[in-house]
Amino acid sequence: MIKKNIKNILVFSITIILVACSGVKNKSQQESTTVTKGKSSRPNILFVLCDDLGYADVGFNGSKDIITPSLDQLANSGTVLTSAYVTHAFCGPSRAGLLTGRYPHSFGSQFNLPKNSEVTVGEGIPLSEKFMSKMLQESGYYTGAVGKWHLGAVPGYHPNDRGFDDFYGFLGGGHEYFPSEFIAKYEKQVANGVKNIWDYLTPLEHNGKEVRETEYITDALSREAIRFVNDASKKEQPFFLYVSYNAPHTPLQAKEEDMKVFDNIKDKDRRTYAGMVYAVDRGVGEIVDALKATNQYENTLIVFLSDNGGRPDKGADNSPLKGRKGDTWEGGFRVPMFFHWPNQVKAGNRYNHPVSALDFYPTFAGLAGVTLPEGNKLDGKDIWNDFSSGKTARNGGMIFSMRHRNGFSDVSVRQDDWKATKAYKFGWKLYNITNDIGEEKDLSSQNPEKLKMLVNAAEAWSKTHTEPRWFDPENLREVWKDKEMAKFKETFNINK
Repeated sequence: MIKKNIKNILVFSITIILVACSGVKNKSQQESTTVTKGKSSRPNILFVLCDDLGYADVGFNGSKDIITPSLDQLANSGTVLTSAYVTHAFCGPSRAGLLTGRYPHSFGSQFNLPKNSEVTVGEGIPLSEKFMSKMLQESGYYTGAVGKWHLGAVPGYHPNDRGFDDFYGFLGGGHEYFPSEFIAKYEKQVANGVKNIWDYLTPLEHNGKEVRETEYITDALSREAIRFVNDASKKEQPFFLYVSYNAPHTPLQAKEEDMKVFDNIKDKDRRTYAGMVYAVDRGVGEIVDALKATNQYENTLIVFLSDNGGRPDKGADNSPLKGRKGDTWEGGFRVPMFFHWPNQVKAGNRYNHPVSALDFYPTFAGLAGVTLPEGNKLDGKDIWNDFSSGKTARNGGMIFSMRHRNGFSDVSVRQDDWKATKAYKFGWKLYNITNDIGEEKDLSSQNPEKLKMLVNAAEAWSKTHTEPRWFDPENLREVWKDKEMAKFKETFNINK
């Protein structure tokens, strides 16, 4: 009798467990994460992002005066993506698009969060958007972010709330680089009773707690990335590390020893800028050394890029591209990029097909073994198989860019070899961007139907946009309303 009861209890218990597991599986499918796999079966992902780095300001992309030996070594033993785009031509929206896998215009983040956004806005990227970091965290990755955030500085929008187990850095859109200088300025304002202190001067933080940093900021961020790599090596799970350098974004502040490397550069801004890029290069080399020392290098995918184009007025060089940060010309949102992963990414290779930062989310999900939910709203695609075989992953697909100015909007759309651009109140122009990377020869008169098709596609895309949740600068709010900019009255008129 006792044995029979025990048998019944066991059968009942197993049934309950099976039902529970079935329920968990269904919930998992709905929420987009799969069952966690072992550490060795999935790659670590090291994502290195620079801020306002010019297209031609790294050796692997043709720099003639700035040397980047560590980045070049990785790029040359990996694959350089020569036709890589981000989702916007300046910082905040570009990062929002990268981490959500969606165009920022679709959820009201077309503008940078304004300075001191915790006071002026009190929110960040909508909580309805699941960040890439959250997706990877839920699938079992140990996740870290180091450096610039610029996506929300209040509870709920903080990096630790958006899928990052560990965060060291600053929440605003930039920061000064020398602690001896910015701490003194900060403490002076505190002593004077200033309540709303510019966030370029505020203390850095680690997981919500203020820290008193003592190193040059770029070096400090590299140090913290190394700490994370060392911590990750002790865990039985893969890692995702988002290293978001603020260099070489202004203010132009470099260490003297780094600037001395570039004594041949006579222009002071360019020399300072070069020193800032060199500090990033040195840091990336040290992070790679840490990966090797902890036996994680062979199974780590390293992705490097800039968040948008550089500013020639602040030392950058976007050659041979036309335009600069903020533009819908190539110089605004086409960026240097490479992938590196020993024995997985082809060495010494160049991938010339167009890709978008929107593609990272679904591509990383695929590498992590995550099944995204049916009907997901991601705007990119998993490019891994096509990238690995050297084929285009976006045959016929569109890559859009839009930047709102004072009363009008700049737009561009690329499809395969063709790109249509409207910028600075100039009319629409059409380029074969494969043959004419500098956007010099307008082919619209020879190909009117191609231009019309691309402009119509951009107009259809614009109908998916929502009203901006904030404006930067704030005075654009009234311009937006008065000019009825959301209606795009003249934007898609080919004859204007």
